[in-house]
Amino acid sequence: MRLLLVEDDNHVAAALSAMLSKHGFEVAHARSGEEALQALLPDSGAPFGVVLLDLGLPDQDGFEVCGKIRKRTATPVIMVTARADVRSRIHGLNLGADDYVVKPYDTMELLARIHAVSRRTAAHDPGHGTEESPDGFHPPLRLGPVTIELPTRQVSVNGTTISLTRKEFDLLALLAQRPGVVFRREQIISEVWRTSWEGTGRTLEVHIASLRSKLRMPALIETVRGVGYRLVAPAG
Repeated sequence: MRLLLVEDDNHVAAALSAMLSKHGFEVAHARSGEEALQALLPDSGAPFGVVLLDLGLPDQDGFEVCGKIRKRTATPVIMVTARADVRSRIHGLNLGADDYVVKPYDTMELLARIHAVSRRTAAHDPGHGTEESPDGFHPPLRLGPVTIELPTRQVSVNGTTISLTRKEFDLLALLAQRPGVVFRREQIISEVWRTSWEGTGRTLEVHIASLRSKLRMPALIETVRGVGYRLVAPAG
């Protein structure tokens, strides 16, 4: 897999590139946001499987770069940063990042997240995870004011379209297909991230928080303490 490493610190980039190359990745290094955006142009060579994006870049903020990347390509983006606060995590995910890793991190943790994101992307298609009716029609899921269109991966609340990331949509769709049923954290991680790695748990919490914020319905997804989450279908 080709991987784009966006990191302005040459020493950090060299060590990380060596580790990733050792594990079979072909690494391209961009030292600024502009270099990263140029590397992702359609005519710049074979496509990248994952972008590792540092937020502290010399020419522009990494959040801004992530937004620009998401406008021009669906390539998965993993933010790698020292910014550990929940607000930054949610902001990054809202901009379209697929995952968020806080420095300092264990290299095996980073590898696990890269593989999880790449598996998730490889399995992605508009009808993934749903059964098609014999005539090819997928009825929308309606939960009070919330409508979920599985084929087009669109979500609306009271007729207003809500922009969700891939993982946010799959997380919501999973819970919405069985309203009231408690999904264990391990089951959600397996279905949405396609991994059993326990370290994904914090990412799950951030995605839940982001969904509640975007839908403006904090009571829609209920936390079942010590077990997992369930979707509480609203009335109406």
